[in-house]
Amino acid sequence: MFTQIDTMVPELRQAYNTAFTDEKFQAFVQALNSYSTPIQFRIAETPVFIPQAFSRQMIDACEQIVDVIVQPGFKEQTERAIPENFRVPNENGHPHFIAFDFGVCHGTGGALEPQLIEMQGFPTLFGYQVLLDDVFNAHFGPVAGYSSYLDGLSRETYLELFKKIVVGKEDPAQVILLEIFPQQQKTNVDFYCTEDYLGIKMVCITELIRKGKQLSYLKDGKETPVKRIYNRVIFDELQQQEAAVQEKAAILFEDLDVEWVTHPNWFYRISKFTLPLIHHPNIPETRYLSDLEALPEDLEHYVLKPLFSFAGQGVVIDVTPDDIRAIRDPENWILQKKVHYAAVIQTPDEPAKAEIRIFYFWEEGAARPRPVNNLARLSKGKMIGVRFNKDKTWTGGSFALFEQYKNAPEPL
Repeated sequence: MFTQIDTMVPELRQAYNTAFTDEKFQAFVQALNSYSTPIQFRIAETPVFIPQAFSRQMIDACEQIVDVIVQPGFKEQTERAIPENFRVPNENGHPHFIAFDFGVCHGTGGALEPQLIEMQGFPTLFGYQVLLDDVFNAHFGPVAGYSSYLDGLSRETYLELFKKIVVGKEDPAQVILLEIFPQQQKTNVDFYCTEDYLGIKMVCITELIRKGKQLSYLKDGKETPVKRIYNRVIFDELQQQEAAVQEKAAILFEDLDVEWVTHPNWFYRISKFTLPLIHHPNIPETRYLSDLEALPEDLEHYVLKPLFSFAGQGVVIDVTPDDIRAIRDPENWILQKKVHYAAVIQTPDEPAKAEIRIFYFWEEGAARPRPVNNLARLSKGKMIGVRFNKDKTWTGGSFALFEQYKNAPEPL
């Protein structure tokens, strides 16, 4: 018996839930797990169905943020975002990738609307989401009139664009996916997918060989030059590694003859730091704590976030004046209006909340990036995340299927 709630595409939700069986889902999960190594995060039982009006709101908010990013003064505005001990030389003119996270929320009057939660100038599961879509279609069948791809792209054209941006004009053997012990990461399935789809190899930072300004790695026992780095290293995580790993990684902060995709500095420029610069109905009001002349009278409707921590660390959900008075570096914190996630996914027990991440790709020479694909996360807890959903079903990693425009606009 499925709970009856307000949902975005009721007819599709009802049809999907009626046809759903646990046997079909387990076969789907088994197929995903047989691709490389078993997936180390929970796979949700359902995609999220997104109607045109809702997707237009998300894309409109993304485009307004892009308008700010492409302004000539954006780099000057965000110089302070980059911690000096993590600043990397040879930054390029723009990020190759941006990800925008939206919660499915209740707006004024109870209507469903997207609200931006965070954004990052950094890659995400660009390879795995192709696999997920492929395996879903094989086990559940494609949904007529809906696609996970955006801006007129298909599976083939998405992968062509992905490879063009990452590999460029180089030999794929001289392009690497760089991470800290990539095979041990919870998202390692994405790295295996990326190896297969792009023809590049995943390399641990401890495996890099440096000679002057040149980097290389061992491929089939042969020392191979590195021309481009598809960077998956979150530099903050280096601080949590043992000294030998940090010492090896120190070469990344030097002047090297490599191209970064995306350059690490963009991870900080396009982040929580950027939110106070944006004003849009689908972007919660956000201010630097240091800019506040007085605390809001409705402080309980705000959340307090540190600028330089990630994956939800340090966030204060139920903020008090004492929390704010205890902060010694207010310039490194933001106060953000709370959003109210809507439980819109019907499930066999309690309804689930959803968060949608929109992928943007930015080609060299293009005036601006374009939306290309997505992922979704489902939750029944207070926040999106594994620790809030222990022993719960119909939660975890998924993707959104977007209603395709009947009168399709030209690609951006």
